[in-house]
Amino acid sequence: MSENSKEQRQISLERVSSGRYRATNQAGDSIEFGRGEGLLTPVELLLAAIAGCSSIDVDAATTRRTEPERFTVTAQGDKITEDGASRVDDIRMSFDLAFPDTEEGRKAAGMVERIVKLSHDKYCTVSRTVELGASVTSTVL
Repeated sequence: MSENSKEQRQISLERVSSGRYRATNQAGDSIEFGRGEGLLTPVELLLAAIAGCSSIDVDAATTRRTEPERFTVTAQGDKITEDGASRVDDIRMSFDLAFPDTEEGRKAAGMVERIVKLSHDKYCTVSRTVELGASVTSTVL
């Protein structure tokens, strides 16, 4: 029996200044981004969202065993412009994790590949949305 559900997610975006924007969620948490020094770009935010989503899955599973000594995830992709239209393709993530040399650390390390695959195939909403595609509509009020 399959289980389906639908939960709406929402942010509001506000222009802070020229090339600088603030996204705020319904709980009031926010992040600033845009174009310019000291700001992540929207494409970098997309990469961060993909890496962050899988990182949360891996972190939640492995830290039930032990805390990592190193936990770094790199996400990269190729920005392509075709006929004047841009997109990102060939998004890749690299997980660089280290755990203590203990029984629990070895168990945590042994879980990483399986959890990364499960995150990709089932749990990470962000990468699954990018891979499967989602409709995007815009309305001007």
